[in-house]
Parts: sequence; C-alpha cells; structure tokens
Amino acid sequence: MQSTKIERHAAPLRQQVVRLLREDILEGVLAPGERLLENAMCDSYGVSRTVIREALRQLESESLITMLPNRGPIVTVLTKRDIESLYEVRRVLEGLAGELFARRASPDQAAAMRALIVEMEDTYLHGTVHTREESKEQFYDLLLEGAANPVLENDLRGVHTRIGLFRRYAFVDEHRVALSMEELRQIAREIAENRDPDAARRACEHHIQLAGELAILEYTKRLHQSDADSRADGATQIAI
Repeated sequence: MQSTKIERHAAPLRQQVVRLLREDILEGVLAPGERLLENAMCDSYGVSRTVIREALRQLESESLITMLPNRGPIVTVLTKRDIESLYEVRRVLEGLAGELFARRASPDQAAAMRALIVEMEDTYLHGTVHTREESKEQFYDLLLEGAANPVLENDLRGVHTRIGLFRRYAFVDEHRVALSMEELRQIAREIAENRDPDAARRACEHHIQLAGELAILEYTKRLHQSDADSRADGATQIAI
C-alpha cells in the first residue's frame, strides 16, 4: 500500500483517513474486493489501529467497505444487478426532489438555481473533473434545499455516496458531459422557471435513466478489462 502519512492538524485523524481511503476507492487505487490490512494501513497513514478501525466503520456505513467474517474488511463489490437497483432508486428519489422543488422552492431558491445553471456553462460544461464534481454538488445542494424534505435528502445523499465512482466516470467523458449539461438545463427550466412539478419529475428521472445506462456501460468496459482472477467465482462484480 502506498504511504500517505497523515498530517497532524485541526481535522480529526479519523476524518483524514476516511477522506483518503474514500478517494482511493473512488479513484480505483483500491481494487474491488481488495483486502484492507490494518497493519499496512497503520504504517501507510502513520496512525493507530484505533483510528483505522474507526475510519473503516465509517466507510462501512457508506457501503464502500464490507466486513467479511474471518477475512476482515475489503473494498465493497456490487453485481450488475446491484448497480441497476441503485439507479432505479436514485431515479425515483431525484424525480421526487425535482417535483418538490417545483412546488416548494422560494423565489430566491429558484433564482439561485437559474444562476447556477448559467455558471455551470463554465464550471461544468467547460470545466475540469474537479469543477464538474464541485458544481454538480452545488446543483444537488440547491435542489434538496428547495425540495425541503430532510428524509428525502438523507436517502438521496446515501445513494450518491454509493455511486460515487460512476458519477466520477461521467465527468471525464466530454460527450456525456455535453449531454448531461443539456439535461441539467432542462431540469432547471422545469423546476426553477416553469415550476411544473410533473415535468420536473420527468426531467430528473430522464437524467438518471441516462446516467444509469452510462454506469452499466462503464461496468461492462471494466468487466472486459479485468483478468481471470478477478472473476474466478463467476460473479460479475464492480466496486462502488
């Protein structure tokens, strides 16, 4: 495991380890099914076993880590059907978020959404992976704020955590970014200009339908690139 010593500063050590491990999983540095050895992580990050265990519990709650009996923690793996199921749930949740925003958002919240979409022409359409990810987070922050449903917000953010890898794939595909930007413009029109709940739901659901299709394509690509050892059990799997 590559050494990444933790700096001692204000942020708790556990949070720093969680952030670094999460990034390694989302970036594919830690492979699907890879065992996470406590001793190696202690040496790599320069922290205690207690900190490592606390970080692993946090990532397990995010479904990025799976604890296996007699084997310990591994990077979580999902089947193709698992991915489809996640996007089915995401589609319904985001459709509801769009509908509720159209019904409930204040004039100021609607104006903020319209302004953000204009800004995303630079930060998303013509941006970097970092600015695209950042601006998409801002989009969802506004969407959920306007939807004003804390249960929905908690559930949707949980789904977003579990599909972090797939969302990041979309940010490096220029063709997909262009398509996504047009979908986001349409969502903004329906939720923040027309204020049409039914059209807002449809626009959000359509956006996630296409995102799910991209996730499956990336899944298939990874499947073809994987070696025989990674598929020895005959299951079709991919990391979150």
